Amino acid sequence: MSKKIEIGTDANFQDVVIKSEVPVLVDFWAPWCGPCRMVGPVLEEVAMEYAGRAKVVKVNVDENTRVAGSMGIRSIPTVALFKNGSVEETLVGARPKQDFTAVLDKVLAGKLSN
Repeated sequence: MSKKIEIGTDANFQDVVIKSEVPVLVDFWAPWCGPCRMVGPVLEEVAMEYAGRAKVVKVNVDENTRVAGSMGIRSIPTVALFKNGSVEETLVGARPKQDFTAVLDKVLAGKLSN
């Protein structure tokens, strides 16, 4: 996994995601999920390209059931875009890179905001 991707847990989710100064793409995933493994390398590219402007955090739903449950995650992969502690947009299923970069570009341009 890229050094640019952070690991989110039940214990650190508040600090790593909710209190983040920059927009955060949170990948809710599990190691046994085929589509999740397809999304992983795509999000690594996104993390590298948006370093300093946004960040990518991966949350393993099997290990972090409190966060996954509180977010209402029912299908994986689910990638949620957080800004200022709130979910701005949610993408479910394996998606192409441009879907993730499009939501980041919108939020960075101020077209998505809470």
